[in-house]
Amino acid sequence: MTRKFIIVFVITTLFTALVVGFSWIYLSQLLRQRLLWADETASQLTNQLEYAASKAVPDLTSTRVDTSNPKAMRTAITNYLQTDTNLNDMLEAVVGNSRIIYDAAIIDPNGLAILDTNPAMNGRPVPERARLAVLRDAGFRHQLRLLYGPASVYDVSIALELDGQEFGSVRVGVATVFLRNELTPKLQQAAFFSVVAIFCSLVLAAVVSNVALGPLKAIARSLDSASAGDLLPAEESGSEDEVGLVSLKIAHLGRQIHDTNQIFSALKDNVEQVMTKLQDGLMLFTRDSRVVLVSASAEKFLGRPRREILGRTAEEIFSDGSVLGAVVLPAFQKQRPLVQYEFEAADGRRVQVSLDFIQEKGTPIGALLTMRDAESVRRIEDEIEISRRLSASGRLTRGVAHEVKNPINAIVLHLQLLQNKLQQDDPDTRRHMDIIGNEIHRLDRVVQILVDFTRPRDLRMEDVDLRKILESVSVLAAPDAARHGVRVVLELPHHELPSHDLTSDDLTDQDLPDQNDALMVRVDSDLMKQAILNLVLNGVQSMTGGGTLTLKARRDAEMVLAEVMDQGSGIPPEAQEKIFELYFTTKGDQGGSGIGLAQTYQIMQWHYGSVEFDTIVGAGTTFRLRLPATVAKPDRREELTA
Repeated sequence: MTRKFIIVFVITTLFTALVVGFSWIYLSQLLRQRLLWADETASQLTNQLEYAASKAVPDLTSTRVDTSNPKAMRTAITNYLQTDTNLNDMLEAVVGNSRIIYDAAIIDPNGLAILDTNPAMNGRPVPERARLAVLRDAGFRHQLRLLYGPASVYDVSIALELDGQEFGSVRVGVATVFLRNELTPKLQQAAFFSVVAIFCSLVLAAVVSNVALGPLKAIARSLDSASAGDLLPAEESGSEDEVGLVSLKIAHLGRQIHDTNQIFSALKDNVEQVMTKLQDGLMLFTRDSRVVLVSASAEKFLGRPRREILGRTAEEIFSDGSVLGAVVLPAFQKQRPLVQYEFEAADGRRVQVSLDFIQEKGTPIGALLTMRDAESVRRIEDEIEISRRLSASGRLTRGVAHEVKNPINAIVLHLQLLQNKLQQDDPDTRRHMDIIGNEIHRLDRVVQILVDFTRPRDLRMEDVDLRKILESVSVLAAPDAARHGVRVVLELPHHELPSHDLTSDDLTDQDLPDQNDALMVRVDSDLMKQAILNLVLNGVQSMTGGGTLTLKARRDAEMVLAEVMDQGSGIPPEAQEKIFELYFTTKGDQGGSGIGLAQTYQIMQWHYGSVEFDTIVGAGTTFRLRLPATVAKPDRREELTA
């Protein structure tokens, strides 16, 4: 076997491998694009069906359907869906007009078909099928096996929400037989061109290699002559064509590597953005316990910047002398997961730690460490529980109010008739009847308050500077605060506030908040004033010996934070978990209704905000209101002076 044959064979094999590789990539990309197209088509049809279904069902509160009876609601919704002509026509059109759709169905929460393109399936359980994403996201070879294996149907589904509640799903089935019929001609055409390209590359590589290496014997003779001391002819001194070809190939490969690095850099930037916005501290470790990803929040748990953590091992990051290290390091050594282990950090915070080991086919490939503030988790759980209780109390209150107001109205009517009859006969009896009437009217006002609290509200949202709302609240609360010997102080960013003796009409341009320091929020101004005023009045009433009540506001990342700080008696520990519950009050005989704080909590929920508090018994309480911040408009000063 000559050296020339070996070189020709190696070069030809290299060309063939390149063509085969690029052909493989081209075919895989072609198949993936067609599957992405099929997934997008099915998703669009699913969204159209979901929209048509939502339009087919009217607002049930305006019908005779008992909305408090889930079974009656499901029956009514099913009837509306099954009798809607537009929805039925669209179901038939989905299958008839698409080349890849096998069937479509609307399914209730129990998995029964409400409407199906196959009428025999209506009212029957719909079998579970694999999602189309399984086929779409599979590898190229796996896609071919699934596509050209036994015929099957893959689903694309979306949740169906009707009358504000989740009600089953909309499902569209994509058949592999239809996909195969759609893709096979294109794959055959691409495969044919790939085979032709491979054959042409073989021939071209052989010809080019033979032509390029033809002068090899002459070069060998020249080398022999040179080794013998003979001078080489000028025309045989050599050529740089082969070097140029190698340089061209290297440049081509360099461009490919450059493109790959750009893609990797873009992906890395996206991951960094996601990790920056996470509230939990996340750390991703490789198989050898070396950190490759760190979220920004991990810095506050570890007390070290990310640049000092990346690339280091768990032993280098965690210390045996720390509580966190004493828990995490043994888990890494024994490859033992941690499930929400809770401990107290050095700064007094309660921290939950979870460690999960990532495996692929039974082989460990890394680990994920999660650190979260336990108090935040409990706070969210408490807010959910309070929301549930308020919702339940609202439903109960509306029912009770409806049942109570009718008898009250009847009693008032007959009491007036009785008063008219007894007015001339017995004046003393008249006095007792007046007392009864006043008490009945008071009871009616209490019932009306409950009805108003639980009635749904239409929010009139507008962009407002929160500092302006705090100013208005301070003016409203000033008379009551003065009677209790309390001084209301506002501490707002770069703004000297006017005296409480001024009205809003007396404010000048110098009194208005600076646009650059604006704390813009999108709220219903009247409701937000009421929410803050409830807290201010509670604080004033708790300061029986007088003092100072402070209103503060500032920007906190993407939120606006308002604080109401009093110097009152504080909230007893046994009452702290109940203060946002409806009708709960600590004022006893002082006339507390137990509605104010519950109303504040409800208003903050309507505005996607939150309310929390810190209290020291005997020293005072601080309530904190958080609202999503908005961007101030350029003409904000004109709005404020309007």
